[in-house]
Amino acid sequence: MVVKFTSVKGDASAEDIDTAMRLGAGYPMGPLELSDYTGLDTKTYILGIMLKRTGHPVFKPIPMLDKLVEQGKLGRKTGEGLYKYNK
Repeated sequence: MVVKFTSVKGDASAEDIDTAMRLGAGYPMGPLELSDYTGLDTKTYILGIMLKRTGHPVFKPIPMLDKLVEQGKLGRKTGEGLYKYNK
């Protein structure tokens, strides 16, 4: 599965975003890699709690993320999420 993210300035792959954050911001792991590492189900759970507690729209559900979780694609622990992994 190739995940593409669309912004006002154009499209970027998950790899593009993670590479930019590693090289440009000095992160040891890109934000999408980190999401797969911790689990997409965990991420959606945390977003739900944060939305409930703060009401801030930045924590609204992410349809693409919800779809992956519904399909059982939770990240590293299932072998596929935003990336595919060898088991």
